[in-house]
Amino acid sequence: MADAAEKISTTDARLGGLSLPAGGWSETARKDALARVQAMGLPERRDEYWKYTRPDTLTQAGAVPAALFDNDEAPIFGEMERLKIVFVDGVFDAEASDDLSLEGVTIDRLAEAATDIHWARDLYGALETKGQDPVARPLAALNTAFATDGVLIHVTGNPSKPINLTYHHRSETSDAILHHVIRLDPGAEVTVLESGPAAARFNKCMEVEVADGATFHHVRAQGRDHERRAATHIFARLGTESVFKSFTLTANGVLTRNECVIELTGDDAVAHVAGACVGDGDFHHDDTVFITHDAVGCESRQVFKKVLRNGATGVFQGKILVKKDAQKTDGYQISQSLLLDDDSQFLAKPELEIYADDVACSHGSTSGAIDEDALFYLRSRGVPEGPATDLLTLAFLAEAVEEIENEDLRDEINDRLAAWLERHRS
Repeated sequence: MADAAEKISTTDARLGGLSLPAGGWSETARKDALARVQAMGLPERRDEYWKYTRPDTLTQAGAVPAALFDNDEAPIFGEMERLKIVFVDGVFDAEASDDLSLEGVTIDRLAEAATDIHWARDLYGALETKGQDPVARPLAALNTAFATDGVLIHVTGNPSKPINLTYHHRSETSDAILHHVIRLDPGAEVTVLESGPAAARFNKCMEVEVADGATFHHVRAQGRDHERRAATHIFARLGTESVFKSFTLTANGVLTRNECVIELTGDDAVAHVAGACVGDGDFHHDDTVFITHDAVGCESRQVFKKVLRNGATGVFQGKILVKKDAQKTDGYQISQSLLLDDDSQFLAKPELEIYADDVACSHGSTSGAIDEDALFYLRSRGVPEGPATDLLTLAFLAEAVEEIENEDLRDEINDRLAAWLERHRS
């Protein structure tokens, strides 16, 4: 009884500081999401899917102040030709953004798409709602209810350059809620990049519908602010022979929880989700993934690698659910951590739930230190200990980074990882 009262109190305090945007085509979805949040209550440590991660700073009424980080690196993806859309502490920055016109795609802002006949009306909140079963995800429902802005991307062809959603953090107390909706028509293809720390506290949802034969590439770099906190969700639904590939690089930050919920509903669909994270000290990083196979001949891969040092914590919760008619499923899941000292920890909960009998599914999870034999080999050939450790660490992360198809993007991510390791040598 006390636990229920505490959850109600936390939920009421958080919701009390938010205003539900009124009117427009999203109003019904927002009101429905608000009702679901109130019924579920916001997460607490006793909830099964939050047993490894304390949600209190994500659910309390105000954001914990986060000191601004002076990043002297060139912006990631900055040398690429791309369409840049900029948000500063959750507020769209028109001057810093490019013109939103691009062949093969239409882009609108959530805050400005007021017409009742907008294409996103039937998709906004729909995948998030579906993703609440069988596991409640109340922070995502809160996002659907209260998101102040975001982008609505309708891909009808094959745009000539990627779309880069860039997030800047300029206020120590910013509390940003953004919601993006992306729809790919049959045969369409797009690459979406995300970069930057976004805010002191960031709650983001992305709903992606990939139609038959379409391809969605997603590469995300969660920026280097040391004190930021973030809870992100990706909800995706895949049609026949469609492809969804997402990779996330996370460096620094006090608390990051990335959830990805994917449903393969068309035969021969492919879904790959990967991540590489590097954390030092007061760092807690949680990847939670749920992939449902509900069609024949589909493939899914989950590849997550974490490098932790000086007391950092990594979490992985990954599940593959294969429904009874999803024959010829190929499901692969691997989660591994490299602990660079005795103070860090990795907590893993891999799961398979299979109701079909013609499948090939596997999962594995390991945690360990640098291979001393390999380190000795490199040092015996004149490589100093620091660079040798970095080389072995990059080799450990390589399986996750290789999930990025674009070679230029892979090189960019590897360069950022190498730079982080060099800065954080003991």
